[in-house]
Amino acid sequence: MDSTDLEPRAKGLAATMAHMPTGAKVFLILVGALLPLALIALLTTLQTTRTADTEARARLRAIADESSGVVENALTNQVGQMSQTLAALEQNPGDAPSCTQLAGTFAAQGSIRFAIADKSGRVLCGQRFTLPGASALRPSEVRAAFLPDGLAIRIGGNAGMSATAYYPVSTLAALARPSGFVPDYGAALVRRDERLALRALGTRGPLGRRERIASNLSIDSLDLEMSIPGAPITTPLIITTALLVLMWITAATIGWFVVNILLIRPLRTLRTSVGKYRPGEILDVKRFGAIPAQEIRDLGETFQQITRTVQLHEADLAEGLIRQTRLTREVHHRVKNNLQVISSLINFHARAARSAEASEAYASIQRRVDALAVVHRHHYTELEENRGLELRSVIGELAANIRATAPERAAGLGITLEIEPLLVNQDVAIAVAFLITEIVELAVNCNPTTHVRISIKGGEEPDRAVLRVSSPALVESAELVGLLESRYGRVMAGLARQLRTRLHHDPLVGAFEASIAITGRP
Repeated sequence: MDSTDLEPRAKGLAATMAHMPTGAKVFLILVGALLPLALIALLTTLQTTRTADTEARARLRAIADESSGVVENALTNQVGQMSQTLAALEQNPGDAPSCTQLAGTFAAQGSIRFAIADKSGRVLCGQRFTLPGASALRPSEVRAAFLPDGLAIRIGGNAGMSATAYYPVSTLAALARPSGFVPDYGAALVRRDERLALRALGTRGPLGRRERIASNLSIDSLDLEMSIPGAPITTPLIITTALLVLMWITAATIGWFVVNILLIRPLRTLRTSVGKYRPGEILDVKRFGAIPAQEIRDLGETFQQITRTVQLHEADLAEGLIRQTRLTREVHHRVKNNLQVISSLINFHARAARSAEASEAYASIQRRVDALAVVHRHHYTELEENRGLELRSVIGELAANIRATAPERAAGLGITLEIEPLLVNQDVAIAVAFLITEIVELAVNCNPTTHVRISIKGGEEPDRAVLRVSSPALVESAELVGLLESRYGRVMAGLARQLRTRLHHDPLVGAFEASIAITGRP
């Protein structure tokens, strides 16, 4: 696998761990740290059990070798003697010495019975007994048969004769018993799927285990199977294993519990209190209750000191804001008073003027001062709300001042407003007010009784609007061209540059149009 394939997985695991709660991380770390200790203890227990199993198998091998050797010698010797006696009786049915010798051999074994019979079933030697399901044998054939209470071995002879020996279970069990002191064991004769139990091994419960070894007896595929209890999976072993796992989980849980009580829970409480903090408050560490970790108490006291500092700074800022507000109001009043003084001086000199041209010049200057005063007054009002200047109210008051200061020959001047509620900053408002004043005065100079339409509407862009001033007096004429070239054109072009736009003149309709920047809508 390429190393580049492992990087996303590592990042995924790191991301998963990063999003886990700290308590879960601590628990997983403790589980991983204590896991080797639990595995060592568990492997030690299993190794002890494995060593006990090895020792048990060694004992079983010794027992099996001893018992199988005894049983095999006994059975092969007796089968050999029966074969010799059978051969002797086949030659001389009345050979009494051979029968006596065989009877003496079996008599030493106690309850073993034997019989040598001819083809017709007449017993020539031994005692009669019947084997269920016995079949004919070939000459020299040795066959073993399991009976409910013992083992029968039959030997085939010539002319239909046969020799049979019957071994009770008790006799076979005595032969298979190991010498000396041995642990509890089990013994059985096995031939393929058949089994004859000689000694039963006591049960050890559902978790009991046995070690088995089978040894061949060299007679008709007979095996002697010996078994002893294996190292048992006892209740103490189960309890020990369970305790190891329980101790592993308990140690990790206790570690997580201690960390949660001493660190995580106090930190969560502190985080909640800090999250609910509002400027001007002082964090009260006492309401957290008893905090067991000294470091977290120090951290809480640090936050408390910070909130005290923030409270002092907030108080200083509030006091500074009050002073700044007072200063701003004082500056506003001084500027407003100065503009009023300038307007009064202009009005005073206009009254003393000796010609109509001088009076009209003073009136023109006064209209521009009034435009600046209107913008300044609205700017201060909107400044306290931190929004911007509302053009509709500014242009409305400006139009009223223009009509009020119009010369007597312009008594029929009419101004119509179509202005959407739009907000602009002070620089744009001043430039727009001066531009409208210049255009209206230009129209009045061309036709004193003309009608002027002023409209400001939102444009295609959300931060732009279209200013349009139209009047029949602004239709192209020689007088209009002369006034633009001699007096108004340069001022209007400068105001357009201040607005960062171009002033378009439609000579056929008689309209000036410009795009202005806006800050929003009220």
